[in-house]
Amino acid sequence: MSVLADLSIFPVGQGEHLSGYVASVVALIADSGHPYQLTAMGTLFETEHIGAALSLIEQAHAVLAEAGCQRVYATVKLDIREGTQGRLTQKTASVEARLPRP
Repeated sequence: MSVLADLSIFPVGQGEHLSGYVASVVALIADSGHPYQLTAMGTLFETEHIGAALSLIEQAHAVLAEAGCQRVYATVKLDIREGTQGRLTQKTASVEARLPRP
């Protein structure tokens, strides 16, 4: 199984500059060993099971709670598919290969 998760999570009421909080969540995901991509709007990561994806999301919330964040906003999109791993890069590569090149 391959689970692609698109996670955007950040505290509410902690001021205007949230990159430090976001960095702590991205560090958690990086340390998990799962492949990931940081984007301007969230972090994509891939796991082998839905439980692993949900556990990372729960841990991300815990990181923010431990930092004193009493309110957290999160959006999550999941693409769950039986089959091989590596879709995090395969899906992008498939589109890139079809783009017209000069």
